Amino acid sequence: MPMNTAHRRLCSSQQWARTTEEQILPWALQDIDLGTDVLELGPGYGANLRVLVERVPRLTAVEIDLATVRLLERDYGARARIVHGDAADLQLPDGAYSAVVCFTMLHHVPTDALQDRIFAEAFRVLRPGGVFAGSDSQPSLPFRLLHIGDTMNTLDADLLPARLSAAGFTEVVTDLDPAGRRIRFRACRP
Repeated sequence: MPMNTAHRRLCSSQQWARTTEEQILPWALQDIDLGTDVLELGPGYGANLRVLVERVPRLTAVEIDLATVRLLERDYGARARIVHGDAADLQLPDGAYSAVVCFTMLHHVPTDALQDRIFAEAFRVLRPGGVFAGSDSQPSLPFRLLHIGDTMNTLDADLLPARLSAAGFTEVVTDLDPAGRRIRFRACRP
């Protein structure tokens, strides 16, 4: 994972798991029907995964870091399919999922071009009518400090709708939380 020690410590903490469960996921997934087959991209240490396995009948998670995959398999492998892979080059079938989600991971993708490949892959593996949804952090001084020595490529809120549309999505909606610290997005595969 492209994260420094302090960042890894935060993302694997109970505090982060609570923030995810109580704030990030309820806001990011408000009024979204995920359906029955959900794919999470970049689950990291599993803060989102532990909530999602309770909400959806079938969950697959794709994580790029092999050591983290092993932790996720140990903790969630009985209730979710954990796949070691790259979200920009998914080795998953076309149209297999009712929803694709990702939370607080896209800023770890080093370039916009790679993020765009992730959007295209999310589109490809979604069923017609499926939803791509998630959220990510926006730049601030504390966020920048946490990312010293990390990959940090935040989403431009003004450009994201056009980028998702270019991947083929329709019904694209993006907005910032009231504090401007997070962006959420949702889009559909027609």
